[in-house]
Amino acid sequence: MAELQEESKKDRTGVELFAGAGGLAMAVHRAGFRPLLFNEFAKRACETLEANGAKRLPDGEKPTRAPGPKDKVPLVAGDVQELDMDYLKGEVDVLAGGPPCQPFSLGGVAKGDEDKRNMFPQMFKAVRQIQPKAVICENVRGLLRPSFKDYFQYILRELELPFEERAEGADWTQHDAYLQTRLQEQKQLKPRLEDLKKRYQVIMTPVNAADYGVPQIRNRVIIVAFRRDLDIDVELFKNLVKPTHSEAALIRSMKDGGSYWERHSEVPGHVREWVKARLPETLPIDDGLLPWHTLRDAITGIGNNKPLPEVPDEWLDRTEHLLGGFTDHIGWPGARIYDGHTPNELDRPAKTVKAGVHGVPGGESVMLLDELVADKAAQGGRRYKYRYMTVRETARVMTFPDGWELKGPRGEKMRQLGNAVPVVLGEVFAKAVAAVLDEAEDRRK
Repeated sequence: MAELQEESKKDRTGVELFAGAGGLAMAVHRAGFRPLLFNEFAKRACETLEANGAKRLPDGEKPTRAPGPKDKVPLVAGDVQELDMDYLKGEVDVLAGGPPCQPFSLGGVAKGDEDKRNMFPQMFKAVRQIQPKAVICENVRGLLRPSFKDYFQYILRELELPFEERAEGADWTQHDAYLQTRLQEQKQLKPRLEDLKKRYQVIMTPVNAADYGVPQIRNRVIIVAFRRDLDIDVELFKNLVKPTHSEAALIRSMKDGGSYWERHSEVPGHVREWVKARLPETLPIDDGLLPWHTLRDAITGIGNNKPLPEVPDEWLDRTEHLLGGFTDHIGWPGARIYDGHTPNELDRPAKTVKAGVHGVPGGESVMLLDELVADKAAQGGRRYKYRYMTVRETARVMTFPDGWELKGPRGEKMRQLGNAVPVVLGEVFAKAVAAVLDEAEDRRK
């Protein structure tokens, strides 16, 4: 597959920084934005992008012009701090990216602004260089922790006024005080059109990916900014990114006679009873939304996806058997359940796919199966069998298409997926950005 080589449906353009395995890049492209540039530092992620249609530039070579509609997307592999994007000024509709999240992750060291891995300043530098019409930025929910509250508000203010650069020697608190003063001053003045092109209207949305049709509990923050001279309809945008799925709807679909079990008629009766026994007794109010997708939905196939075959015990051997013709559907031995690492359940959305814990990427990716096995230590002498999820199953949980090729050993593939933006989630926000840009342009005609 070469999804990144397909022609965009609209003559809109995008740039992707911190592209990783290409989840957000794919989402933006599907929304009609033709990619002009990818940048990524990680070696294996670059190989993944290249395998799916990007053209990696020779080391040290920098692009000097935007590619045409028929050209492959140029991939600059390396440090974003060395990237010069002045040549793209005025040619980019959307700048997208998820700056490395380790400084703000619950699983990271949580140093925030002091952490050298904080790449938000590079996003602001890119905004200054290319002045995109819109910015899409995804990051971990850790940004909303009380300990980061002040710094997160500073990030939002920086995106509002990206051209107000921090003075040499000033720390972030001093720059934040300056930005607040500038924002207050601007409220008193009637801005010129040229000034509005250097200011942005920022919308921050906390999300759970499951609420948008992703078969995974994944709490994140999505920041979207629009250039103020475009006069975007913010309320229209907010309406377009409202949740579409809910846990309440999933519960309703699992109650007696529910549509969930009709769709999964192959599920053994003891599994159904086990799941139903833990549902709330009172039926939730019908909120009019669609049910959350579950891990079972992902494996049996959402949309046009075909069911993934079960991995037999004898094939838990790290070998590619091309089960059903699917790549990366490889059994992995050694799965175990221990305190603090509870398994995924088939009839719930998957747990958050992580990039790695203590150097073991994907180490928590264990799932319970439908089969009961004897276990003297278990209550009643039996427990549900379990195994590691395959890379392909994990990719489905991240809503990557089956044809998307991931490069590197298993651990690196899992790391790329854990760092990615679920394609379906990114697509909701990218399509909303495209829609409000269209509306604003039509209004000005």
